[in-house]
Amino acid sequence: MSAHPRDLPLAQARALVQRAVDKAEQLGLRGGIAVVGASGALITASRLDHGGPGGMARARSKAWISATQQIPSTEHLRRMTTLPAPISAGFVAVSPEAVFPGAGGMPVHLDGVVVGGIAASGATVSPFLPTGVAPEVVSAEGEPANPEDLLIAYALGLTYVGQHGDDAARWRERFGDLVVAPGESLGMRPAPPASAQQELAWATHLCDAVVAAASARGVAVSVAVVDRGGDPIRQDRMDDAVAGGVDVALATAAAAARFGVASGALEGMFGASVSTVGSLAPTAFLAAPGGVPLRVAGRVVGGLGIGGAEPELCAGIAREVAR
Repeated sequence: MSAHPRDLPLAQARALVQRAVDKAEQLGLRGGIAVVGASGALITASRLDHGGPGGMARARSKAWISATQQIPSTEHLRRMTTLPAPISAGFVAVSPEAVFPGAGGMPVHLDGVVVGGIAASGATVSPFLPTGVAPEVVSAEGEPANPEDLLIAYALGLTYVGQHGDDAARWRERFGDLVVAPGESLGMRPAPPASAQQELAWATHLCDAVVAAASARGVAVSVAVVDRGGDPIRQDRMDDAVAGGVDVALATAAAAARFGVASGALEGMFGASVSTVGSLAPTAFLAAPGGVPLRVAGRVVGGLGIGGAEPELCAGIAREVAR
């Protein structure tokens, strides 16, 4: 065995996320799911259709906490709230990926070693019961449950345990004394493969094409597909790809999506003002080769970014795949 540990392989991380996506579609939920390696670098993330911006970032932060601290993020939150404020603030200051120290993230173990963390968040993926939700959906083996923790427990194949406090209290507030029989509970029932995630399927196809093109060239990269506002829909980091490529891919994709041009062309457009333009964006922004806009019927609908290898090579693959 190598003395140097590795993160969870991409294929296994994608399988975990897919299980969560399948369950989310079965339960009628919308949001994002992320897996971060024990190294702290994102491995993969997917946003369900109409999941809305912001959820992917929250999921990534909680997954980072679980992966690197090697504990459920709810335990991390408990510790942070019992520490003096300067210490908890200092932790976030030196751990910017932990900017959202919420409950719900869980470590991923392989052969007894923590190799990653997984978490979910988003529009209706939270500890709160969505408006109009059927009681069977938020019930696990006849007991009250919540959407966010259901997805993660199901993805990991674990017995459901709530991570967000009193599920029963939220249940009583919504459903009163209603009882769901274990046989009628949908929370942990096997989910069929998701079939209605058209935007996510589109983004996954692009990421698959990038991984195939990079493999053919003998390089390992990270890839991001974002919506027109720069929020990620799908992200993947190939096995043993450098950690920094994750952020380059996301930032070049967002730059291309928000301005409708290749990320490498932005300096020519704005000149010395390009850094100021970047500071205006609510998302990470990088005016370097690697990102291209994605158009459908002439309309910019998102951006594709690649990082982790020579920038012009990444830009070439992006142009090839987006063509």
